[in-house]
Amino acid sequence: MIFKRVGEERPYPDHGYTHRQWAQIAPQQVRLDQLVTTKRWLDLEALLEEDSTFYGDLFAHVVAWQGDLYLEDGLHRTLRAALQQRQSVHARVLELA
Repeated sequence: MIFKRVGEERPYPDHGYTHRQWAQIAPQQVRLDQLVTTKRWLDLEALLEEDSTFYGDLFAHVVAWQGDLYLEDGLHRTLRAALQQRQSVHARVLELA
């Protein structure tokens, strides 16, 4: 099993964080099997692109809410890590109360 659970939506309240605010959160290692996805579908072409993070953040965005870690952005990066047999990724984790 790659993820803790596969979800379809963001169950947590809107946090309103901008890219600049996300960039101020220091990355930390997160185990893939602790993550709950917020997207059920992925674009295989984006997964296979070599430069898929060229214009985005190098780190996945994770929201910690009510005891779960929700993968808000970075599904393709985390799946690529799983295909490389890695068990964790570096992510920026936003703690919501």
